[in-house]
Amino acid sequence: MKITNSVKGFLLALVSVIAVSNVFIFSKAALNEVSLPQFGVYWFTFGLLWILLYAWYHKSFKILKTLNSKCYIVLVVLGTIEVVGTYFFFKSIYTVSNPTIVSFIGNISPVFIISLSFIVLKERFNYTEMFGMVFAVSGAVVISYKGESGINDMFIDGAQYVLYFSLLSAINAVIVKKYIKKIHPIILTISRSLFLLVFSILALKYTHESLTIPSSAMKNIFIGSLLGPFLTVVTGYLALQYIPLSRKAIIASTKGLFVLLGSYLYFNQFPPTIALIGGLITIFGLLLIALGKIKHQKIHKH
Repeated sequence: MKITNSVKGFLLALVSVIAVSNVFIFSKAALNEVSLPQFGVYWFTFGLLWILLYAWYHKSFKILKTLNSKCYIVLVVLGTIEVVGTYFFFKSIYTVSNPTIVSFIGNISPVFIISLSFIVLKERFNYTEMFGMVFAVSGAVVISYKGESGINDMFIDGAQYVLYFSLLSAINAVIVKKYIKKIHPIILTISRSLFLLVFSILALKYTHESLTIPSSAMKNIFIGSLLGPFLTVVTGYLALQYIPLSRKAIIASTKGLFVLLGSYLYFNQFPPTIALIGGLITIFGLLLIALGKIKHQKIHKH
């Protein structure tokens, strides 16, 4: 039986979601033992190694000859955004005690993606999607709200890093979607890992930290890097070749449930009731967005 492009895109996006869910777990375990610069050097060294081996196996380096100067400028822009966004991502993992909370708050990312897709890619959204976006943002606020009256103490520490990362990843995703036909996913992945590795090395030199880390941290980084910089990114970029950006974003929203399960199994952690309620609200909002997008596509076909 022939697999349609939509099914291919769905399966690739699902693999990407499961892989990135485990990134939350293994990166948190490693960051409990090492600093961010130490973590980054090993994480992205391994990540770059996996993707280079993948590119060599598929004889993909010849693709570089097809890139023009504009494509290289796009790669530099994407690399710069990735450096800043990824720093905030791992900073949030490092700061927030439970990775599930980071994942739930991160469900606002599709809201940014859909908004930017409307502005940049001219993708439309309807009232159902709009209500979904409101629920997603409301759920993130519920999770983040700490109950203090002062503006500086209203939200849990680390929530701001998730917000920064979500916005930057949305900008990155929209740019990737715009140029995915011109720049192959493998090249995008190599460029991303290379930029992040160089930044991590510079950060390590600046902080004068040692490359010596515990073997347990190395094990978690080894496994996590295979899932993160390699499998998550490659399958995520490949999915965009088959399905719309907004649909991939909806599939990605389920990662919170996988992170929830992983956190419980790996750390024996379960989020507070209020965070779980907020997380479910965000997921409900994203489901509304998905239904709205499907409704819009049906109307558009007719």
